[in-house]
Amino acid sequence: MRAISEYRRYLKQIVYGGNDGIVTTFAIVAGFAGAGAEGAERIGTLAVLVFGLANLFADAASMGLGEFLSARAARDLIRRRRRALCEAPSEQVSRLARHLRAKGLSTLDATTMAALAAKSPDLLSGMILTQVEGREDPGEGPLWPRALVTFAAFVAFGAIPLLPYLLGARPAVQTLAATGATAFALTLLGLLRHRVTRAGLRRSVGETLLIGGLCASVAYLVGRAVTGLGT
Repeated sequence: MRAISEYRRYLKQIVYGGNDGIVTTFAIVAGFAGAGAEGAERIGTLAVLVFGLANLFADAASMGLGEFLSARAARDLIRRRRRALCEAPSEQVSRLARHLRAKGLSTLDATTMAALAAKSPDLLSGMILTQVEGREDPGEGPLWPRALVTFAAFVAFGAIPLLPYLLGARPAVQTLAATGATAFALTLLGLLRHRVTRAGLRRSVGETLLIGGLCASVAYLVGRAVTGLGT
């Protein structure tokens, strides 16, 4: 249960980092495949691995740092917004009451709940930020675990499409094997999403496969287009 709880806590980073890692590395494979057999043959397995692994770790580091910086920026914005909200508590009570009425509460209940929340400035500002303004509060905990999870998910899932090249698959089947490995990685990510969120299995896996497949198709078509320009 504790493992599931940790997955829930970092689900956004796992899904975001994992999906981006899969698509990033398979885009290289699909791009080379789209460039045609002659082009892929000239480049060779070693070059695919060099490009793939370089992009994998560089983009993983970028994603991890981006997650850290974006969370820090969001936290700074939330703190400034909280201070601004605390300067006009009566106005925020009215805003919260209107929001609660819009959600179906009676005028009396909405006014009572807003007045009770006003007894705690932190509670009132938090409700305004998350419920009324729809902002995501990154909380006050350390931010580096988010960056680390994003980096790890990117590398772990993103390495899967490169496994046929790392394991020495025959050149004739490398692209097909990489496609199968990519489908497996996307399915695994969808299953993880289903396990943690309890969302529908078809939806969790289907959406992940669909989005990843669309991105891979774009990479393949770009490779074909570049080849067409060069002929």
